Amino acid sequence: MDDQKIQVTVWNEFQHEKRDLAVKSIYPDGIHETIASHLRKLDKVEVKTATLDQPEQGLSQQILDSTDVLIWWGHIAHNQVSNEAVLRVCQRVWEGMGLIVLHSGHFSKVFKALMGTSCNLKWREAQDSEILWVTSPGHPITAGINDHIRLEIEEMYGEHFDIPEPDETIFISSFTGGEVFRSGCVWKRGAGKVFYFRPGHETHPTYHHPLILRVIENAALWLAPTKQTYQQKYGKHFPINPVPKP
Repeated sequence: MDDQKIQVTVWNEFQHEKRDLAVKSIYPDGIHETIASHLRKLDKVEVKTATLDQPEQGLSQQILDSTDVLIWWGHIAHNQVSNEAVLRVCQRVWEGMGLIVLHSGHFSKVFKALMGTSCNLKWREAQDSEILWVTSPGHPITAGINDHIRLEIEEMYGEHFDIPEPDETIFISSFTGGEVFRSGCVWKRGAGKVFYFRPGHETHPTYHHPLILRVIENAALWLAPTKQTYQQKYGKHFPINPVPKP
């Protein structure tokens, strides 16, 4: 691997695509490969993928140590992710790794551990349309995006979203039924940053939308750690907080 490139790992539980023909028809090689194939077009990025059914659930210490930015998609297998894997991911975020959590990953053990809240929300599957409104124009994550992104069909997520107050709110969504939702949020955790990005229900082709892929691309570039790692700044004995029970 080229150490000068940003090392991105796209992790997906990869369950829906193997059991649901409708999902497989949209993402024949998995959601992870759809996202990864877009990121591989970037000169600055080197991409690998990982899934739940791989050794150590695709989240070994070796994989995480070689990852600058981890992208996470999960839904029906949150409880199958081991607490040991959760601890390894959280540790790497505290050390400086960027984490992008997509859609139903809000209920993952990793996201809940880093947020320290229930991460509950309202939801509805009813062929809603969604508009993601840019609330932070000029932010690196919104580069190439005008004032909104429109998705003709998406699952609705609505407030209240039980998360800590974000350090930055990048997008707010509005839905057909009138609901609104904080759809793009950033938090600092240790030396790393976490970006939650809401769109991406598995039965809709959201990750084929060029502007959704552009946001993920922008976020991966922005969340990558700088050359000054946490250890370089604070020494090897940086504080480690225990991961709350998922």
